[in-house]
Amino acid sequence: MIALGIGIASRCDGCIAAHVAGAVKAGASGAELIATVDVAVLMGGGPSIIYGTQAHAAIEELLS
Repeated sequence: MIALGIGIASRCDGCIAAHVAGAVKAGASGAELIATVDVAVLMGGGPSIIYGTQAHAAIEELLS
C-alpha cells in the first residue's frame, strides 16, 4: 500500500495498476485502499488527483 501511495504521488500509471492488484491480492480492504489514495493525493498535490481517480477506478474494478 505504501508502493501504491508512491505510485500515485509520482504519477505512474503502471505502478498504480500493479500495486492496487497486489494490495487486493494481499487482502487489503477497500477502505484501506481509499485511505491510501487520500494520503497520496494529499502528499502529491493537485496533479495526483488525476492518478488518485485512476487508482479508485482500479479499486472498484478489482473489488467488485
